[in-house]
Amino acid sequence: MTPRRRFLLAALAVGGSCISGRLLAQTYPFALGVASGYPFPSGVTLWTRIMGLDAPVQVKWEVARDDAMRHVVLSGESLAQAEWAHSVHIDVHGLEPGRFYWYRFTAAGAQSPVGRTRTAPAADAPLARMRFAFASCQQYEQGYYGAYRHIVADEPDFVAFLGDYIYESSWGKDHVRSHGSLEPYTLEDYRARYTLYRSDPDLQAAHAACPWVVIWDDHEVDNDYADDRPEDGTGRADFLLRRAAAYRAYYEHMPLPERMRPRGPDMRLHTQMGWGQLARVYMLDTRQYKSWQACPRPNRRGGSNTLEIEKCPRLDAPGRSMLGRAQERWLECALGESLAGWNVVAQTSRMAQFDQKPGPGRSAWTDAWDGYPAARARLLSQLKNAANPVVIGGDIHAFMVAKLKEDFDNPESPTVATEFVGTSITSQGWPPERIARFMPDNPHVLMNESRHRGYTRVEVTPERWVADLRIMETVRTPDAPCSTLATYVVESGQPGAQKASGT
Repeated sequence: MTPRRRFLLAALAVGGSCISGRLLAQTYPFALGVASGYPFPSGVTLWTRIMGLDAPVQVKWEVARDDAMRHVVLSGESLAQAEWAHSVHIDVHGLEPGRFYWYRFTAAGAQSPVGRTRTAPAADAPLARMRFAFASCQQYEQGYYGAYRHIVADEPDFVAFLGDYIYESSWGKDHVRSHGSLEPYTLEDYRARYTLYRSDPDLQAAHAACPWVVIWDDHEVDNDYADDRPEDGTGRADFLLRRAAAYRAYYEHMPLPERMRPRGPDMRLHTQMGWGQLARVYMLDTRQYKSWQACPRPNRRGGSNTLEIEKCPRLDAPGRSMLGRAQERWLECALGESLAGWNVVAQTSRMAQFDQKPGPGRSAWTDAWDGYPAARARLLSQLKNAANPVVIGGDIHAFMVAKLKEDFDNPESPTVATEFVGTSITSQGWPPERIARFMPDNPHVLMNESRHRGYTRVEVTPERWVADLRIMETVRTPDAPCSTLATYVVESGQPGAQKASGT
């Protein structure tokens, strides 16, 4: 174990929330580690944040062919400025496609840990496989991030994080550590929350092991917000100030390319990433441009509700959108131009219809795609023409595997795509008996399992998609073992998953 890791583990053991930016910076200016993201064939984005300084500081970066950093192929300097929390985002160009590289930073008389990254394969490269992990929902208080140790051991090409990287609120039971502060509203509040989350050594190790691509959900800002409307009735102007602070802190702490730098409360996050001829991944933003949730609860101006669909005619309004019309058009064009063998739509929530009223009638949760059926129908119509479409998501703190249907109310309706929803890294889920009550009314849902925390490991080849649902024995200790709950396979040209025998 390295001295850096021993220090972090000891500090966490002393009291979790007491591990502030000030404490870390007294020991090491690279206390939040290093990260990379958004690989393309000739480059990648590198990230770090310098702690404990007030003035601007020059940061040197190096990229090498080896982990000992003896064969440096590119290097440069960047100015880390206080107004952006001394974060550094380096868009590196000029690398070779489809290979691993190592990188590090030097600043304030100190050197960062060495991170490993990789570039995407060339656009025309025929590939035998792509391996990645996707994860979401890591409420800090509810567990340790031991799942990331197992992700690192899997050696994925990249990690896709699908929302709720931080939580603005404290909730749940049987906490193992504490936020140590109230809900964030200001830029400094959000920076402190990210500093706490990014101090976790297992999360840092996963960021340093491979590139990440990320999208946000609601808790990076405020529970159940949609566009400029929070759930609690805060006025639009005040909420947009809060959203601007949250988006800025998100940018400062994620390995995002320079083009995603926010402008006030606006930030272009959605993008696509190619992986040779094999796959194309579309990262979607389901919060910033989202139509307000229909028919909120009577005591709230906004936010989600669960209700019988007959009581809310506005649910079916054709103009309502999860993505906003501009992002919808962007996705339609991107899918139409794709020549990839697999098209992976990465978004934050459950897309399949999920009736929450046993027996006749149907009840819908309005924050997910059930609250936007016209928008879902538009997206599914686009996926019908794409090669091997697979949708991945998070948010519900449960594993779910489903067939995405043209008509969910007709079991004989054609299956358009396959959906995999991953469980949470730590965030607590529904009791399984609650989910079991709804399963008979949702025959297109092949499984829905809320008991376990973990992640999803995926291997894609030209012939098939193989998803391992990876579960932690517990999240109450940081070093718990991990196993595979089940494996599901999607064969090329045959939408709909099959459970692998013996799992």
